Amino acid sequence: MQKGSYAVEARLIGDDRIPLLHESVDDLCAAQVHWVVAREGDDILGAAAWSETEIDRLVVAPHAHRRGIGRSLVAVMLKSIAGHHVRVATGRDNPPARRLYESFGFVHAEDQQVRPGLWLARYELVR
Repeated sequence: MQKGSYAVEARLIGDDRIPLLHESVDDLCAAQVHWVVAREGDDILGAAAWSETEIDRLVVAPHAHRRGIGRSLVAVMLKSIAGHHVRVATGRDNPPARRLYESFGFVHAEDQQVRPGLWLARYELVR
């Protein structure tokens, strides 16, 4: 599901060098993060991971887009994050993700080029 979700973002931003798109199962399992999963029966519709002060990843199965799953997962994460200052990053050219985070009050902090031509938009939420 993560690869399918990041493949959609890769098409949106016009770049398939998103590190999490190429993450191995071992890398995924080794991540030091908390997880929440959205399910419908046996079908996993989305998942999200976070650390103490940062949203690490948010993925929604492409067939489940536009159903509020990402919004619900972000809400759960924000209730669980202990810090008063929360960070998240997404593709600079990913309008749906940017609108989602902005709707929660995240403020654009900076754009960062992480690889030549690959840009992230970094956001912060101070509560």
